[in-house]
Amino acid sequence: MSEELRARTLKVEDLIEYQNGAVVSREIIRKGTGTVTIFAFDKGEGLNEHTAPFDAMVQVIDGKAEITISGNKNVLEKGDMIIMPANEPHALHALERFKMILTMIRS
Repeated sequence: MSEELRARTLKVEDLIEYQNGAVVSREIIRKGTGTVTIFAFDKGEGLNEHTAPFDAMVQVIDGKAEITISGNKNVLEKGDMIIMPANEPHALHALERFKMILTMIRS
């Protein structure tokens, strides 16, 4: 974690900026037990279906996205969250520009 983020109040949506036609990420915390990463997706961008060996929680902090987990589509908006279980296929698609916090817990 960078020193600029430690022990101070921050506006989470200001920690990352949108970029046209891109997915941008910024790792906030990296520990042996897990990570916290902020992402900004331009409208229409996403992540193809994949799996991860650990549970992960997505918290949408701006915009709107479709998150598919094991074939089940979920539409999330600012303030929503979802748990993506370990080893289940999941994908993300930005229905409009959106930002999220991804918290991955290693077990």
